Amino acid sequence: MNRYWFSIFIATFFEVIWVIGLKYSSSIQEWIATILCIGITFVLITFANKKLPIGTTYTVFTGVGTVGTILVDIVFFGEEVTAIKAFFILMLIIGVVGIKLVTSNDDTAVQEGKI
Repeated sequence: MNRYWFSIFIATFFEVIWVIGLKYSSSIQEWIATILCIGITFVLITFANKKLPIGTTYTVFTGVGTVGTILVDIVFFGEEVTAIKAFFILMLIIGVVGIKLVTSNDDTAVQEGKI
């Protein structure tokens, strides 16, 4: 995994934090941390978009972020897990892995405007 893909996955970690922060922040320090996480997320996604196709970047970012947020909601906040919910989470994971596998890591294609 190169540094651009790594930045997407780190950005999704911060996305999960700020999404949860939007719901549960109650003090000024928590709101500042939430806003800081939003900023870090967008800096990392912008960095990844310099070398990876924007559609792929956004798809992987939102897919992994969605799965991460759902899993945190289940583990830490007692969200109910149903068979259909588990099925769709699995489908999201399969889709994100599929997009990652079919995306070229060839930086020259990006620089030449082919991607």
